[in-house]
Amino acid sequence: MTTFARGQRVIGAATHYVENQAPWRVDVDEYGLNTPLVSAVASFGGGWADDALHEAGGLVGSASFQRDAELANVHAPLLQAHDRWGFRLDEVEYDPSYHRVISEAIARGAHTSAWADPREGASVARAAMFMLFAQVEPGHACPVSMTHAAVASIEGSPWVAEEWMPRLLSREYDPRLDVPGGKQSALIGMAMTEKQGGSDVRAGTTVGEHMGGHAYQLTGHKWFCSAPMSDAFLVLAHTRTSGRDEGLSCLFVPRMLPHGMRNVFRIQRLKDKLGNRSNASSEVEFDGTVGFLLGEPGRGVRTIIEMVERTRLDCVLGTAAGMRQSVAEAVWHARGRTAFGRLLVDQPAMTSVLADLALDYEAAMLTGLRLAQLFEAGASDRDVALRRLATPVSKYWICKRGPHHAYEAMECLGGNGYTESFPLARRYREQPVMAIWEGSGNVIALDVLRALTRDPESAAAFADELATTTGASGVLDAHVDRTLTLLARLSAADVEEAAAQARRLSESLALAFQASLMLRHAPSNAAEAFIAARLGADRGAQYGVLPTGTDAAALVARH
Repeated sequence: MTTFARGQRVIGAATHYVENQAPWRVDVDEYGLNTPLVSAVASFGGGWADDALHEAGGLVGSASFQRDAELANVHAPLLQAHDRWGFRLDEVEYDPSYHRVISEAIARGAHTSAWADPREGASVARAAMFMLFAQVEPGHACPVSMTHAAVASIEGSPWVAEEWMPRLLSREYDPRLDVPGGKQSALIGMAMTEKQGGSDVRAGTTVGEHMGGHAYQLTGHKWFCSAPMSDAFLVLAHTRTSGRDEGLSCLFVPRMLPHGMRNVFRIQRLKDKLGNRSNASSEVEFDGTVGFLLGEPGRGVRTIIEMVERTRLDCVLGTAAGMRQSVAEAVWHARGRTAFGRLLVDQPAMTSVLADLALDYEAAMLTGLRLAQLFEAGASDRDVALRRLATPVSKYWICKRGPHHAYEAMECLGGNGYTESFPLARRYREQPVMAIWEGSGNVIALDVLRALTRDPESAAAFADELATTTGASGVLDAHVDRTLTLLARLSAADVEEAAAQARRLSESLALAFQASLMLRHAPSNAAEAFIAARLGADRGAQYGVLPTGTDAAALVARH
């Protein structure tokens, strides 16, 4: 039998020649081929990171990295609750491929580079790096994202930060919990929700009894705890001191206590998830578990809010990364596959679908990088106000677009797309988590209303952002006028009426934000096509329904 390299036509002497399959999409520079991303990174102040991003793009586009991404999802993590003698172990064993993937991401600062080196454009550069890795393997992005976001909640508590911050900023990766002499690096997870309360975190029943100093002893459980082999977790619990209730507090729970003792962290089981299999999600119980206060007692929600904003940012970035994978794979297939005597990419029906998918990706990516820019060190008060509203608005809409986008791209590949041998089946299963994690649709839409109520400056900042493109598009101007009128009406409406219209408002704000960004940062033909396709009178409900006269081929050519 003759062995052939990947991408070669395989000859079966007794069967047929395989001449009409696109070659494997490997050994490419995922950054260099992503023209919209390269342009946007420069526009938002991260151009100095180009060399590092090109290097990472070549890595994640390599055959070996993509093979590791596949293996990490084929060989799911295994729970080792006890050792051979029956003692509690509470560890999760990952395939070596997973460790290679996350090690490469950490080495390139996809987690905390913007904190470690807060120069101009650092948050944008970190966002681009995060997207490159999440594009190919999304599971590892969960602990990477949580570590990035946790810094915001930890840095204000020096009794934890002094020891742990250098570990979080390290670019080393060590999967072991117990390291002689102590670990020099760390990843952070979080465990917030319980069986009786998901987004309603105050409904949780986990309690913490004050032990002295900043230490508390926890009793309770958490229904979702992702990346359970992280080195420490942010946990919400109702704390008490001398029998007096303090309220809901945020606690820092390390897996290892000083002097090499293991903290009580009982992993009950691993979740059987819809999406990625590479990253474990678990249920855990606390029984005498030691945690250390972050922030003030009873102010747990306030302590984690900065973390939540950043993980929501990463939900947007993760969705955009998935959209990029979908577009890249669909366009690659269409350029290498013929049907009825013509390449798929040259057939108008397919070209329109590909162009529409590309528009949604570019708008999502620009939104993610603009949000990242708002989180730069030294952000102005106006930037902080804008991100308070723009983050939930963007998270609501973009993450809801993700699953449909992945499905449409998968359909472009036909039967191949429906199989696990190609990456889009895995992507289709993965995209819904971005809309669920850190607040599902209703929770996020209601948070948009809370932002308007509690921080009126956020509405003014958002209006100012949209005003930067006033006069550039009559269609967008009309949409912005309608949206701001709706915003003003709901701001004065009673709670029930406002809640019933929260999704409508969130969608309208998001589309206005995206359209304005497209006008400022995308080529004019792409911006005009996006506005007409999403806001125009003849807009379609499905992908591929572009306005008459759109040069779809030119839009696809950028990908």
